[in-house]
Amino acid sequence: MSQKAFGDLNTTAGLTALNNHLSQHSYVSGYTLSSADKDAHSSIQTKPDENTYPHVSRWFNHILSFSDEDWAALQSKSAPSASSAPPATAAPAPAAKQSKKKAEGAADSKGKDESKPEKDGEEKDEPRSTERRDRLIAIQHEVQKAWDADKVFECEVPANTSDEKFFGCFPYPYMNGKMHLGHSFTLSKVEFAVGFQRMLGKHSFFPFAFHCTGMPIQACANKLKHEIATFGNPPQFPPPAVTVVEEDQIEDEDAPTAAATTTASTSGSTDPTKFKGKKSKAVAKTGGESRQWKIMQMMGFTDDQIPAFQDPLHWLKYFPPVAMSDIRSFGCKIDWRRSFITTNVNPYYDSFIRWQFWTLKNQAKVLFGKRYAVWSPKDGQPCADHDRASGEGIGPQEYTIIRMEVVAFNGVLKPLEGLGKKVYFAAATLRPETMYGQTNCWINPEGEYGAFTIDDKTIYILTARAARNLAFQDRSPKWGEVTTLATFKGIDLIGTPLRSPNSTYNPIYVLPMLTINTNKTTGVVTSVPSDSPDDYAALEDLKNKEALRHKYRVKDEWVLPFNPVPIIQVEGESDMYAVQVCQEMKIRSQNDRTELEKAHDIVYKKGYYQGTMKVGKYAGRKVEEAKPLIRNDLIESAEADSYAEPSGEVVSRSGDVCVVALCDQWYLDYGELNWLADARKALQRMNTYHDEVLRQLEATLGWLKQWACSREFGLGTKLPWDEKWLIESLSDSTIYMA
Repeated sequence: MSQKAFGDLNTTAGLTALNNHLSQHSYVSGYTLSSADKDAHSSIQTKPDENTYPHVSRWFNHILSFSDEDWAALQSKSAPSASSAPPATAAPAPAAKQSKKKAEGAADSKGKDESKPEKDGEEKDEPRSTERRDRLIAIQHEVQKAWDADKVFECEVPANTSDEKFFGCFPYPYMNGKMHLGHSFTLSKVEFAVGFQRMLGKHSFFPFAFHCTGMPIQACANKLKHEIATFGNPPQFPPPAVTVVEEDQIEDEDAPTAAATTTASTSGSTDPTKFKGKKSKAVAKTGGESRQWKIMQMMGFTDDQIPAFQDPLHWLKYFPPVAMSDIRSFGCKIDWRRSFITTNVNPYYDSFIRWQFWTLKNQAKVLFGKRYAVWSPKDGQPCADHDRASGEGIGPQEYTIIRMEVVAFNGVLKPLEGLGKKVYFAAATLRPETMYGQTNCWINPEGEYGAFTIDDKTIYILTARAARNLAFQDRSPKWGEVTTLATFKGIDLIGTPLRSPNSTYNPIYVLPMLTINTNKTTGVVTSVPSDSPDDYAALEDLKNKEALRHKYRVKDEWVLPFNPVPIIQVEGESDMYAVQVCQEMKIRSQNDRTELEKAHDIVYKKGYYQGTMKVGKYAGRKVEEAKPLIRNDLIESAEADSYAEPSGEVVSRSGDVCVVALCDQWYLDYGELNWLADARKALQRMNTYHDEVLRQLEATLGWLKQWACSREFGLGTKLPWDEKWLIESLSDSTIYMA
């Protein structure tokens, strides 16, 4: 198709015809860029209005992005080369030879290395014809136009209410960009189901809407605004920083840990036959930062279009029509009369969500109070799944901090002695009921630790990462701010004597454990070898390996007198079940990681569900029953503290590593027993079509208790009775296009 097919492209009729064509095609002619696009583009004297002719505007800006060099390259690529033309005097090959050539070609087709360019003179394959594909696509467009003209997918309530009906629903796609292949894959499931049900004669209804609530759009708009304010319009970004490093540093990125390296070097295991020289090497470091301006360019926007996206409402106006056009071309059987966007920009949807939340509040399903929530310090509000760049599905994990009091201040801790405050090693645990069996405290000798002010009477020793979480949980003089008094290497804390609650031994000592991950919990761990395979293996290593004690300056009296203490009786097993399992599995070292993980799962599961307390106030009670009682007692007596952190890393769309905050918020009380019972009854009536889907839904009902449904920043519907809050993006889409 050429430009002439549309008439004068400087008239309304011509631009309308071209706009209709480009609503279903990317280019003027065929499915790739061609000279027809250049000719049509050149004939348009004034830039088309993007509101009146959105498809022409998109195509116009795309063609405008090509330089003269690009067009020259396109022309040379499409022009036939002299070498590819057959000689004028060449005669057709005899039929027999042609047949032989074809047979040889067929036989050789699997073994041919197509990655190598063909040499001059070799036969080249003819371009594959697209005639059949083009004909099918032309038929598709004709049929889709007929569907639109006859309004075949507009579904009304049947006059006969006994007629069979089918309702298809697709979760709102988020409008912070164009729809992608993943959307089409998921959409196809609903599309095929609707089509099949229509063929069965049912009244099949398929509405479609677009989600704009929450932080993603706001975060992108803010990021773009910051880039323009900082680097200009269009932004002139600085080049990535270049760092000169020694080449062997790059080669050794996968080297063993520091502890392992030290062991190797002292044992003389270096290979003397290998020489390693150091060479300087420049490495560009970008820090992993992605520029929003660059992202917009990759989406096809020109420099004069991008600044408009600083306004978050512009995203709401631009992307839903584009998505609708793409879905139409996909041929979906959607009733587009039932289409909308979310947020208070749409007064109808806004009114619906306000009604929904008034209804929930009147039924006491929405409550207010301090609750743990995954929190973005940069955004200053909870970070729900839709607000995250990574970490979707991760929630707060609550621990108990055991306050292990320092009883003698030696070495690096000496400056803390005169501050008039209690100093505690803050050990986080999921098993506070096992504290009767403590033999020592573990730290990572290579880890980084600090002393942090908690309140006017208390100092905690733990990692800076954990102190940051605690600062957002009312465990800092000023909410959200960490007060650091000192920093230490783990090795300098070894040998510190501690008084720990419920421990049979007093004092116990800080000892090294090489496998502690300081990027999880507090980096301080209580040791209960009778009921933890890891603790038993590490304690036995120190007891049996004098060289290991010597390496970390561990005195014999800190470790040798301390033996596992029986505290839990597991039905049919030893009262020191971890010791029993380690011996049965022949675990000989804390480095037997695979076997220790298996042992951990066995001991913890059986000990928790089949164990009975042997000691303490709740002796004779099931471990499962005693755990919350012992935890409450420890917290009430100020011997323990509550602590929470994300169960994995969560990064907000603002690029912020999130914490868990204890904050005032409105929340949906999904865990309320009567509501939960109703949900379980409803689930039993559902046909989930697969047992795994049913198990996943049952598991979700098991953990979903209190869901933060409000925030103070972003797009959405205001909470009707407290309008300083917005309803968050998952809570305003629990009821779809019903």
